[in-house]
Amino acid sequence: MNSLPPAFNRLAVSNLMAQSAEQLTLAAVPIVAVLMLQAGPGEIGVIAALQSLPFLLLSIPLGLLADRSSLKRLMVASEVLRVLALMVLVTAVFMNQVSVILLAGVGFIASVGTVGFSVGAPSLVPALVGSEHLARANGRLELARSMAFAAGPALAGALIAWAGASTSFVLSLILSLNAVLFLSKIAEPPRAAVAPRHPWLELKEGAHFVWAHPYLRPIMLTSIAWNISWFVLQAIYVPYAIKSLGMSASQVGMTLACFGVGMMLGSLSAAKVVSWMPFGRAILVGPFFSVAAAMLMALTIWTPLSAVAGLSYFLFGFGPIIWTITSTTLRQTVTPFHMMGRVTAINIVVGTGARPIGALLGGFVGENSSDLICLLLVVAGFGIQAIIISTSKVRKLRSLNESDSLTHL
Repeated sequence: MNSLPPAFNRLAVSNLMAQSAEQLTLAAVPIVAVLMLQAGPGEIGVIAALQSLPFLLLSIPLGLLADRSSLKRLMVASEVLRVLALMVLVTAVFMNQVSVILLAGVGFIASVGTVGFSVGAPSLVPALVGSEHLARANGRLELARSMAFAAGPALAGALIAWAGASTSFVLSLILSLNAVLFLSKIAEPPRAAVAPRHPWLELKEGAHFVWAHPYLRPIMLTSIAWNISWFVLQAIYVPYAIKSLGMSASQVGMTLACFGVGMMLGSLSAAKVVSWMPFGRAILVGPFFSVAAAMLMALTIWTPLSAVAGLSYFLFGFGPIIWTITSTTLRQTVTPFHMMGRVTAINIVVGTGARPIGALLGGFVGENSSDLICLLLVVAGFGIQAIIISTSKVRKLRSLNESDSLTHL
């Protein structure tokens, strides 16, 4: 098996560093807010909202910028912004000047850096590796994200408990600085000059490309349905697990940790899955695993065991990460390079925008209906996303080579 080029390996290492810094910070901020400031749910909610806001506000502008300028410079600038935010936070902790407003503001600025990195990295991958290595390269990036997702919260809690609030932020800062270092050493291939146009025209072109494309449109619609369904489950799961299933806090944490374990194993398995079956069927793995996971969660109504809920979360991690890798690879294959930033940003926006819809829907149904109705809603939602993708032309793809003819519409 041919090794991936050194430039991609540097991107992969920087991605691991950046993802780890992000997850450590995201986990540590609410813990510090509660322990140091006695923050309540409302204040934690404000912090979380500001941390997620840049994805909605800035994905499109940064996507347009990615198509006009150096992707390497965009990612370096984004990560430097995270470094500066973390330096402010570390200084405030050492000077005992932490406040909810400061935590929220730093969270917002750091998330701006995350958005820039999230737009830039998938757009840069096709320029660094050949099309035949895209699935493997995306698997490497997603494995790093999975490792950070699984380990970040536990590590943040342990560091704060053992060595104080500043330790987690200092480690995040060190990781982010290393991400900048590895990014700066990437030799970005030159790109063809494109005459700049009005941003609205470029955005319209990108949106039309996604909506008109027989592969990208169902992928986008599937992502919307999946994110709504997932956040319905997230809104109802913890109260359901504690009040109805009788789980302790540690048992709830263990079931949630199964999600990260599934993500890591799915990332490691993605390349083999793609090699074992036609590419279109490999894309279906994630959506159908999600249906199976939702049905397992619904089964806890009659089999109230934490092991069943944990297996459900494991499947939610394993299958959808294969979806992320395969659908990203397909998107990179069919999208012209000069539109990669816009198309990536559009997918980020629609996925992120669907999340509050799911959370609000889950909260409303959870307050006004039974546990069974809530879980049946989750099953129905994941069933819809599976129907969308399985009735599209995507399922008929035998290989990525068949999609090359649809790169330009």
